[in-house]
Amino acid sequence: MKTTQKSKLLLFVAAMLSSSLTFAQTKEAFVANVTKEATENSQLEKLAHELFDVVGPRLVGTPQMKQAGDWAVKKYSDWGISAKTEKWGEWRGWERGITHIDLTSPRLRTLEGTQLAWSPSTKGKGINAEAIVLPLVADSMAFVNWLPNVKGKLVLISQAQISGRPDKNFEDFSTKDGLAKFKKDKDDAAKAWRDRLAKTGLNAKNLALAIEKAGAAGIIINNWSAGWGVDKVFGANTTKIPTVDLSVEDYGLVYRLAESGNKPNLKIQSESKELGVVPTFNTFAEIKGTEKPNEYVMLSAHFDSWDASSGATDNGTGTIMMMETMRLLKKFYPNPKRTILVGHWSSEEQGLNGSRAFVEDHPEIVNNLQALFNQDNGTGRVVNIGGAGFAKAQDFLPRWLAAVPDTIKNQIKTSFPGTPSGGGSDNASFVAAGALGFSLGALPWDYFSYTWHTNRDTYDKVVFDEVRNNAILAAILVYMASEDPERTSNEKAVLPVNQRTGQPGVWPAPVKANRKGGLN
Repeated sequence: MKTTQKSKLLLFVAAMLSSSLTFAQTKEAFVANVTKEATENSQLEKLAHELFDVVGPRLVGTPQMKQAGDWAVKKYSDWGISAKTEKWGEWRGWERGITHIDLTSPRLRTLEGTQLAWSPSTKGKGINAEAIVLPLVADSMAFVNWLPNVKGKLVLISQAQISGRPDKNFEDFSTKDGLAKFKKDKDDAAKAWRDRLAKTGLNAKNLALAIEKAGAAGIIINNWSAGWGVDKVFGANTTKIPTVDLSVEDYGLVYRLAESGNKPNLKIQSESKELGVVPTFNTFAEIKGTEKPNEYVMLSAHFDSWDASSGATDNGTGTIMMMETMRLLKKFYPNPKRTILVGHWSSEEQGLNGSRAFVEDHPEIVNNLQALFNQDNGTGRVVNIGGAGFAKAQDFLPRWLAAVPDTIKNQIKTSFPGTPSGGGSDNASFVAAGALGFSLGALPWDYFSYTWHTNRDTYDKVVFDEVRNNAILAAILVYMASEDPERTSNEKAVLPVNQRTGQPGVWPAPVKANRKGGLN
């Protein structure tokens, strides 16, 4: 080889080594700066207070959802980050008012409960009526014959629990025989109630509508989550009369009084407003890429919530984590190689509608997505990251994770190739379109039994040190994905055989967004 060629080669190798060394030094500085800032100057508590306490719940179609979007755009703007809201559909506009429920006979007691989302108002002076229990009938014809009895009454259509204690109490304190008896009694009671409902010949939605049509004053339910005093509160099926959810304790009280012939009378005042058709939108923030602006790394968390509480862990924690991550990136990585986007999705709770609409509307982003990181399962630290069914995920995710501090990284279990999500959260919208959407799976902290979709999902349930951990993790993953010299591969892995059917696993197909929710 000629001397000139050798010199050029040596210069090239030296340049590559220098570039690698510079990247390593820059990476180390970024990780150190992000960790220090997130630990010593965290904005999470402030963000949580402003979003959970001041704005409150973010049910799609409500004024609070719009208020939250405006708040987020302003917050990003204050940090020097470009942000906007983008309309993707229309929804039934509705606004919650005051709910007040009292037992007035055979004794006085103020009851814990709330109307369901989109439930009609009681109007005027409210309702004063006797509460009765859905009866055990012989068959659907007997139920039709019984229906006139609901006229002017409040009808209880949920099972009364045999105990308001969580199962863990019995596991911790009961005798072995006592635990076995409790489990049997619980199973028997659940089966008996299912049989009672089945004999009406109607599913839950049509049962409520039949009772409404027969002239009932209102419907009372209890969607207990098996946690202390907690109710899962969803949307109402009724369109003319209110549906209210009582706590497990108070539902049981009213149920027992009715069953024993003591004719409980309730006074219910539940206010709400129908707001007509309103726009629904996603909220975005962006840090523009410098070298590859048309390739994207995304952060993802749904912005909406159910509205019986403040939606703190579902998905307020994911929201403020992603906002804090963007703040850290803007401060220490203001000129990324690839464009960094964060999507705050609406109407996730009604079927991933916001993220599905984005996937449909923005193929130019979806088709050029380096990676998306989604978080949506409570306040715990991230402990699971899978390859989402992508064959080459093992080539880059471990490399990105290698930059994460050991105190965080060593708690995370990875699985490859993993399996594509079937629709649990917004990452599934992207995976179904063949884009690399990864779920940051966190420790539950009693998420499913205590805060998920319940009236206890409030600020005080947030474990901020866990969320800080997640913001550091997400910032480093985004940095590494953005700086990676290679474009990630979205080649799909061969999915394992389904153990139940014996057939090969099937990738989820894209599902169209519902862009006119609750308007039919």
